Amino acid sequence: MIARAVATRSMIPIARPSLGDAELEAVRRPLASGWLTQGPEVAAFEQEFAAFVGAPHACAVSNCTTALHLALRAAGVGAGDEVITVSHSFIATANAIRYCDAVPVFVDVRPDTYNIDPTRIAAVISSRTRAVMVVHQLGMPCEIGAIVEIAHRHGLPVIEDAACAAGSEILHDGAWERIGRPHGDVACFSFHPRKVMTTGDGGMLTTSHPEWDRQFRMWRQHSMSVPDTTRHASKRVVFEEYNEIGFNYRLTDLQAAIGRVQLQRLPGMVARRRELARRYHELLAGIPDLQLPVEPSWARSNWQSYCVRLPAGCDQRRVMQMMLDEGISTRRGVMSAHREPAYLREPWRAEHRNALAISEEISDDGLILPLYGDMADDDQVHVASVLARAITTEDSQLCP
Repeated sequence: MIARAVATRSMIPIARPSLGDAELEAVRRPLASGWLTQGPEVAAFEQEFAAFVGAPHACAVSNCTTALHLALRAAGVGAGDEVITVSHSFIATANAIRYCDAVPVFVDVRPDTYNIDPTRIAAVISSRTRAVMVVHQLGMPCEIGAIVEIAHRHGLPVIEDAACAAGSEILHDGAWERIGRPHGDVACFSFHPRKVMTTGDGGMLTTSHPEWDRQFRMWRQHSMSVPDTTRHASKRVVFEEYNEIGFNYRLTDLQAAIGRVQLQRLPGMVARRRELARRYHELLAGIPDLQLPVEPSWARSNWQSYCVRLPAGCDQRRVMQMMLDEGISTRRGVMSAHREPAYLREPWRAEHRNALAISEEISDDGLILPLYGDMADDDQVHVASVLARAITTEDSQLCP
């Protein structure tokens, strides 16, 4: 039966970027202009993104990991400092802290939204804490208002890892506001192909601090005192200087041209994903003991990913293999960085030995289902059907 299903149905991918003729046409502009690296398209993309999220400043960079690195530097994080964050995230969140020779201090997450539990933050603040870096996991906004209140009470800046959250919203002071406004001190976005909007790869920092924005722009271009766009446009010879160590973290105009089109399409893409998430809720609601993701009343997720939690005792790997055999790609629940081999060697701490139990549970029983804009209705039904069979069939031996 499995062989017949695969033979008559194309593989359902875990994700697929939404790209079309408008993006192809947009790339013609920088190709025709001859300016391919960071230039006028990047500048326009920054202005448009800042306006979209309601931020005073937006700075484009090569990816979200480099954005996190620059945000931590602007916050003054350095060797021996501590940054409070979650282990339950893609490893780049913790890695960016280590790039600064600082130590991640991991806090557990909520079992329903998979986001940092604000009630656990104060207990791990120490004299070495320099920042709090939260994650809007899988596009679901975290409780940023409560987190900012705690952090600022202790004089700590808040960095938002909004890698997955372009287009997500929170209810703030009675009005819906987009993630990236920012509600903390800086928000960092990813435009990787797995994200709702993509530039192939790329990132963006949004902030209300003009000095931080100035530093981002300098650091991303080797700390060059005069941008190359200014130097090339000058009627006089200009010699640039390099007064401190910088980085090559630039976005290209080719990527920015695509990003500008994707940004225009983002509200529609988010609306479609919210429709798909609602349908998953309906299709999966009757599966015994399957935990569905929770969207609080004050949040509107872009549903970058749809992650369920398998019933207790289910074999995550075997469920995934059964679904793959039936032509369905899935991914395990979000990793917990502290369990990865690299962090058996790298320094980190938590409040106590069992302080990350929920993070570990979600990593072990979480299952990310396919979700993308042009997903067909019958493909979504097929995903739900196979998952239900894997969980409920008596002879499946995948779940107790």
